[in-house]
Amino acid sequence: MRAVSAIVAGGLLASGCATIPTPVAGTAPPPAIATYSAVGLERVLGQNENALVGLMGQPNAEVTEGTGRKLQFASSICVLDAYLYPAKGGGVPVVAHVDARQRDGRAIDRASCVAALTRRAGGR
Repeated sequence: MRAVSAIVAGGLLASGCATIPTPVAGTAPPPAIATYSAVGLERVLGQNENALVGLMGQPNAEVTEGTGRKLQFASSICVLDAYLYPAKGGGVPVVAHVDARQRDGRAIDRASCVAALTRRAGGR
């Protein structure tokens, strides 16, 4: 019985020493983790609904869920979803996060989409 235990324990120790396989030449690297920057989003982050409408015109869609609200703005170039939430102490909901995509669903820089939507509304 001790011999079996020693073999099992030795196998467990050896498995802990396994190495991570190295990539094979010609294979694609793993996808990069997306990072988001707020640069260029100063015109929308922290703004209330009235400020967004003044900047980008009337939203194309509105969704309310609990205390949160999503306003969606679209142009021929992109779609922007602005998520508004009240401050912790309450008050007027403001934009806490934005997502953007091209009309076909591909990724687009969020600040570029804001700029395109601002031009759509007449460059306010």
